[in-house]
Amino acid sequence: MNRRPRLLLVYPATHRLGWVKRFQLPSLSLKQVAAATPPAWEVLLADEVQEEIDFDGDYDLVAITAMTHQAVRAYQIADRFRVRGVPVALGGIHPTVLPDEAIGHADSVVIGEAEPVWAGLLDDLQQGRLQQFYRSVPSGNRLVIPWSRRDFLGSRRYLTTRTLQASRGCPYDCPFCTVTPYFGRSFRYRDPDDVLAELASFEPGLMVFLDDNILGDPERARPILKGMAGMGLKWGGQANLRFAEDPELVRLLADSGCIGIFVGLESADGAFANHPKTAGRSSQAELIKRIRDTGVVVEGSVIFGFDDHDEGIFERTVRYLERCAVSLPTFHILTPYPGTALFQQFQQEGRLLHTDWQRYDHGQVVYRPRQMTPKRLYQGWQEARREAYHWSSIAGRVLQSPGKGINLLYNILRRGGIYAQENTAP
Repeated sequence: MNRRPRLLLVYPATHRLGWVKRFQLPSLSLKQVAAATPPAWEVLLADEVQEEIDFDGDYDLVAITAMTHQAVRAYQIADRFRVRGVPVALGGIHPTVLPDEAIGHADSVVIGEAEPVWAGLLDDLQQGRLQQFYRSVPSGNRLVIPWSRRDFLGSRRYLTTRTLQASRGCPYDCPFCTVTPYFGRSFRYRDPDDVLAELASFEPGLMVFLDDNILGDPERARPILKGMAGMGLKWGGQANLRFAEDPELVRLLADSGCIGIFVGLESADGAFANHPKTAGRSSQAELIKRIRDTGVVVEGSVIFGFDDHDEGIFERTVRYLERCAVSLPTFHILTPYPGTALFQQFQQEGRLLHTDWQRYDHGQVVYRPRQMTPKRLYQGWQEARREAYHWSSIAGRVLQSPGKGINLLYNILRRGGIYAQENTAP
């Protein structure tokens, strides 16, 4: 009897994570590709963070997802399979914005969201008419996608496998962000009944929304939050801080089971401190306090290296985050990802240091800052992280938190992750 066709989904690893991998989430893009795969196919996974890839396995197609920092490793994996004559499809944000580069390492490239085109690609493969490019373009304000699959994850250990997206897209179109080139410039939400039905299929416990902005359209997010109350789910996600200008929405967030929300503060001062997505009628400190008073942990993210940042930005930022009293501060180095307006600007100005994609990970400097050297930007980023996660700084944050125990745990884990990252960085 003929066997079922076999699809291998690959998540590339750029370096070993050590104990931090216990807090890894499975790739949502691969869960969605698995969900869009017809039942006739056997779906297998190679998560390189968790295991070695079996390059000698018997596969009819290997599909690899790649963010920019994973692109080099994704190409290496693809090349090894293609030498054996195994067809390879590449997808994800990096192949989407640089398809002509990606096709040099693949038989086919998916440009944009995979769900609308994936079944057609598999059928073309089986009929011997596989095309080089399959493109999907976001449209409208409604998102229709299948429930993500978890069965193919096997016994691999993740923080949780209960992840989903209720929405995609963002209208803000920040010059450093890859969301709009990939998911479009408007919020597209799934039908709330569909989201709630998928959530109801989860056993009680931790789950994560992997939306770029789960509360981006408050009116469309509201029925989801209301429906989650009483489900027994404890969840985290990310959102635009300005949602907290609506006290009722903050209360719905807490009542829905939210235990932590990631918000982009972007900059302590300068142009991005006054960006429409971060600045409103209330101060950031007031909004953060409103959320934290409900017991929800607020992780506030900032970026170093904007053109209006001088060498004093590191000290000013640490002090600013202390005044805002975020539960968990997160620091990133500005990274001009390909496909963004920032990449185009720096390329035109001759400020890119290289295009070694594996170093485009918001933890390394890949361009020339305007008001400091690349070395000073990197050093300042390290100094800010270490100062913010000094034991005395952690104690100061925890003492201001309603849920001191959970806040202390989160801070200790983040401190450990920072030092583990420094010890395993390429």
